[in-house]
Amino acid sequence: MDDINKKSKEELLRDLKPAGAYLDSLSGFSDILGTIKQAENAAKDLLLESSTPSLRINKEKSKVVNKSDKFENKKNDSGETGKTELKSEEANQMELKSEEAEEPEKTQEELLAVLDGLVGLDNIKQSVKSLINYVKIRELRRENELPNPPLSLHMVFTGNPGTGKTTVARILSELYKAIGVLSKGQLVEVDRSGLVAGFVGQTAIKTSETVTSALGGILFIDEAYALAPDTGAANDFGREAIETLLKLMEDNRDDLIVIVAGYSEPMERFITSNPGLESRFNRYFFFEDYNSDELYKIFDLMCIKSEYILTDEAKEYAKNHFTEIYENRDENFGNARHVRNFFEKMVAVHSDRISSLEGHTRDDLTVVILEDLKKAAEK
Repeated sequence: MDDINKKSKEELLRDLKPAGAYLDSLSGFSDILGTIKQAENAAKDLLLESSTPSLRINKEKSKVVNKSDKFENKKNDSGETGKTELKSEEANQMELKSEEAEEPEKTQEELLAVLDGLVGLDNIKQSVKSLINYVKIRELRRENELPNPPLSLHMVFTGNPGTGKTTVARILSELYKAIGVLSKGQLVEVDRSGLVAGFVGQTAIKTSETVTSALGGILFIDEAYALAPDTGAANDFGREAIETLLKLMEDNRDDLIVIVAGYSEPMERFITSNPGLESRFNRYFFFEDYNSDELYKIFDLMCIKSEYILTDEAKEYAKNHFTEIYENRDENFGNARHVRNFFEKMVAVHSDRISSLEGHTRDDLTVVILEDLKKAAEK
């Protein structure tokens, strides 16, 4: 009986072996299909990763949009399923391109209009226009094969703080780009800390890196006299920065302009501290203090931009305030900086007063009264 059972089991296993092999083959085939599917997905991901950055960025975004589009297609009887997905991807790319589009460069005429729109600075505006005309005529002479004298566009800006030196430098950088003097037209602003390092041998490297970032544009060095302090210390690294700067100015004279700025007397001492500075900086722009009317005009423009409306009493108080400030100014007069500070204090006082009211109206949020300015002046 045992032999029969044993034989039966062996026969049964022999009979079932083809079926088992068949099942095994099905399982293997399923594994192959899964592997192929994974390979297809990997290929799609690889194709997406190797495509344009805009496609990679929009990968998740397009999934969400396309899902919504597919839902809309179910309700569409036009039979154009799939076209909406394509449109969504195109829309995503167009949106990204629109966001990445750079602001168009201003023309020479537009930049001169911006310069003319600045409050005051009449002598600076005329000097800038004369300089632009000089550069244009030089180019015309060159085109007509006429000789030109050596040209240095490095400048010295002198005057009190808040007189628009940085603003004019920024406009100049764009103007020189517009007329072809500079290749990029960017403005890089630094002071002593942006050029001088704290250890031997590092200042030259730091200065070189800063100048490199300004190539094609203007390097604006504020309070430049700090590079040559009156102490005369032999271990001051400011002098190393000056020497490095002078060499780099010469090496890159065709695509770099340097503007040094600061108070008038310290800047005069700075320029005369090194023969190389005197020979390279021969254009001086003096920024006069704003008078009382110009200070009020700057203040009024700030109010208009932020939609604050002064009552007649408040306007009269503001005019008298700026007259008093101007007549009692000293060598450290802040000019537009003082105006900005006064405006910010006015906004803070106005906010304190309005916050205690209930049911704010538009007039409450915009109208500035005499008491607001008085409290701002006290601060």
